[in-house]
Order: sequence, then C-alpha cells, then structure tokens
Amino acid sequence: MGRKNLGKKERPTVISLYSGAGGLDVGLEQAGFDVRVALDFDHDSCETLRTNFKHSAVIEGDVTKITSQEILKNGGLKKGEVDLLVGGPPCQPFSKSAFWNGSKGLKDPRAVTLHEYIRILKDSKPKAFILENVFGLAYKNNQDAFTLLREGFKQLGYEINWQVINTASYGIPQIRQRLIILGSRIGRIEFPLPTHHDPAEEGEKNTLFKNELPCYVTAKEAFKGLKEEGGEVPTELKVGGKWGHLLAEIPPGDNYLYYTEKRGHKNPLFGWRSRYWSFLLKLSPNKPSWTIQAQPGPYVGPFHWDNRRLTLGERKRIQTFPDNYIFVGKKGSVQKQIGNAVPCLLGKVLGEAIKKQVL
Repeated sequence: MGRKNLGKKERPTVISLYSGAGGLDVGLEQAGFDVRVALDFDHDSCETLRTNFKHSAVIEGDVTKITSQEILKNGGLKKGEVDLLVGGPPCQPFSKSAFWNGSKGLKDPRAVTLHEYIRILKDSKPKAFILENVFGLAYKNNQDAFTLLREGFKQLGYEINWQVINTASYGIPQIRQRLIILGSRIGRIEFPLPTHHDPAEEGEKNTLFKNELPCYVTAKEAFKGLKEEGGEVPTELKVGGKWGHLLAEIPPGDNYLYYTEKRGHKNPLFGWRSRYWSFLLKLSPNKPSWTIQAQPGPYVGPFHWDNRRLTLGERKRIQTFPDNYIFVGKKGSVQKQIGNAVPCLLGKVLGEAIKKQVL
C-alpha cells in the first residue's frame, strides 16, 4: 500500500482515530482517500499500521494525552483543511454484553474516548466525519452518551445522519451490526443504498426491490481461492478440551442449542439459552459468517463447518482485508485486531458515498 504520487488536492485527506488494525483506513484508501495520520494506543496495532501504511504517520499513545495540534502536525495538516475525520471509540461500555452486565455507560471511565473524539473534531474542523460504534450505543439505557454525541456535533455545526447497519447488506460476508454516524458541515450525508439482500426475506411482503439485488455473500464464496488445508487439521486449528468434540455433530449454521431438550436431542447437555449464542457456533457455507470475535473463549465461534478454528486467511476474508495484509503480534493479539476491525469494504462504501456527496 505504498503512497502514490498524487497531490493533496487530488486525494481527500483523512485523520484516523482509534485506528486499530486499520480496517476502516484500508477501505478509505481503496475509495481514493489519503490517510495522513492514524492514532491508536495498542502497540501491535500501531506496528500493523506502520507495516501496511508506510506513507502515513502513526501516533502510538493515549488519546487523552495527545493534543489535536500534534495530530495535525504529524499529518501535515492545518485546522479546516482536513477532509475527513474517522474513528470508532472503544465500545465496551455500550456493548450488548455490557448491557446485560449492568454497564455504567457514560459513567464508565473508558467512555472518555467519546469526549476526545468531539475534542479533536472541534480542533481539526474537517469537512465531514465518520463515527463507528456498537449498535448498543443507540439503546435507551445509553441515551446519555448518544445525546452527548449528537448535541456535541450540532454545537460544532455538523449535520448528522445515523443508522444501525448490517454489514452483510453491503456485500461483506459477515452478519455484523454497527452504529454508523455520518456528519458534515456542508449538508446531510445520505447512506449508500444496500447492495445485497438476505435470501431469507424472499417470499415476504414488500421485498420487491431488495430481491432484485444479489444475495448476501456467503462464507463459502468468501473463502473461494484460498489454499485448502488438506489432510489432517493443523494442531493450532483443532478444538479440543471439554466441549470441542461436540462440534462434529452440530449441523453447519447451528450452535450449542442443538444439544438441548427443546431441540429434541436424545442426550441434552445444555439448558435453553443457557450460553452465549456464539458458544459452539458453526458457520454455514451457504450463509455469511457471524461476527468475528475479538477475544473469544476456547469454545466461542464462529468455527469452520469442517469442525475447526478459522485460519488467518479466512478471518481476513470475512473482514474483507486484502490477502496480503500483514498483522503484527502474537496469535491473541492478531485475533483481537481482526475482531475489533471495521470491515474494509464498509470503509470503501462509506468513503465513496462521502466523496460523491460532500467532497
């Protein structure tokens, strides 16, 4: 991903916050943007960015201790000449699991990142911005945080539009719901129309237009062309331990609920809805993947329909990273980077819509 010799005016400029492994940034570059500077606190993520974005400045550190002036200077930018600010502030306080565990929401110390996003938006004054987060941020119990953002954007002169989207609707082979907020000082940014539809909706009412679109991209389609493992499953991909052997009986596209009395299993092992949905979750080759987890437990899927863990190449495909994209760090770190990333294709689709409408 070397830098092309294009002038600043030819490629809209980007400041990327909470960049992680750079999924959103990859997509924006594919859409013709120039990611001038990226920021993250995780060392391995920053090394991943440095490896793949050799033309971009990468700032490693706590965003609360980094001035907006430092960010602008590293990107060779000045206030008001930034085209796009993007970022997904850490979302743990607003996640679905946090909701069930009695999250403190905006009172959680980690929620300070929302304030920091607004602070840097104010100081850099870009033409437009993208804020990505878990869809739980739009829950009623998180309205204080959501209101903080909306009011902050309004006071700074940005008109916003937001949606909870399913990434599979844009050709990404993954069911992943995310809250996307688009903002602009020039005018309202409309979301791009879906490019794919859920075949399960066929036959339902009012789906005429959706059914004219291609079906969701399946996991099997996403894995096409990857080198087959062949032979015996490598040790690092095997699922052992107390429950690993159960995968073999679970049908593709199902999970631990297969082993429940309600499903009619002759030897039920689990109570109905007694585990997280992702427990022993197996991909179906004929459907998109479920969300790739950042920190999965030993029995948390999605697992391959061949009863094994997913390869690095398969996880890249599900998150639409280029096959040659390099992740730096140990196994757990790489898993976290991939799981936390915004699918690259989503960045490309949003970037193209913003370029067309306001840049």
